[in-house]
Amino acid sequence: MNGLRVERGLRGRLLHDEPLSRHTSWRVGGPADRYYEPADLEDLALFLRGLPPEEPLLWLGLGSNLLVRDGGVRGTVIATAGVLGGMRILADGTVEAGCGLACAQLARRCAREGRGGLEFMAGIPGTVGGALRLNAGAHGGETWQRVIEVELIDRSGERQRRPGTSFEVGYREVALPQGQWFVTAWLRTDPRPREEGEAMIRELLARRGSSQPMGRPSCGSVFRNPPGDHAARLIESCGLKGLRRGGAEVSTRHANFIINRGDATAADIEALIHEVRRRVREGTGIELVPEVHIVGEAGPEVAS
Repeated sequence: MNGLRVERGLRGRLLHDEPLSRHTSWRVGGPADRYYEPADLEDLALFLRGLPPEEPLLWLGLGSNLLVRDGGVRGTVIATAGVLGGMRILADGTVEAGCGLACAQLARRCAREGRGGLEFMAGIPGTVGGALRLNAGAHGGETWQRVIEVELIDRSGERQRRPGTSFEVGYREVALPQGQWFVTAWLRTDPRPREEGEAMIRELLARRGSSQPMGRPSCGSVFRNPPGDHAARLIESCGLKGLRRGGAEVSTRHANFIINRGDATAADIEALIHEVRRRVREGTGIELVPEVHIVGEAGPEVAS
């Protein structure tokens, strides 16, 4: 494991120099030194126990809301999408969901089972783990409005459960102790007829499809909405729709989206993010705060 100790009995899949462009919604990003897909939570705990304390870790779901630089990520990426995606609906209507479960899948299954309140998650292009970490929201709903309890894991592989009320939750952020990660959530739902829930999801997705760019790779919303305003409105007011840097473009459909036209690099996208921030700051006096997380090292062409 390139100098790292491998625990006996691991059942997951370990890859070296794995291109993260294969695992991010922007379809850009250099390689990860190590990329691990755990078989389940017990396997994940065993893997974490084998890592040295100083080993950098990046947790990756569906790769939305994330820009990986062209030089890639040093250390280990823990891939959760699908592999930690279990879900079950308990007798009282509480939903138990793994961190690697796609939010859209969670919403659809709840609707199909006659449980309501999570329809908004159909519009979140990520996993439950990411939604917990960022208090993701869409169409008026936010993740932590529905959280009853969560389970976390730390670097030693120890797991603990905590009530949702014990966390400090804000707009697109949740205070989380260093070296701990969400692995399971218990979410409150309400009874709702299947037809009604599924109709709500269809309406939400139709609204999303009519206002957001769906045909090109993107990460979702790039910037947080400033208090009392919308990032998209500010960007559009500065005439930035269609602005390009290399293969990256501010969407002409929704100004808070940056799309990959097919040949963008992470450096193109990052440069465009900085340019949009600069122009909005100069044009309106408002400093846009990125919602997207930028990680990794610059590629050789930038570093030089």
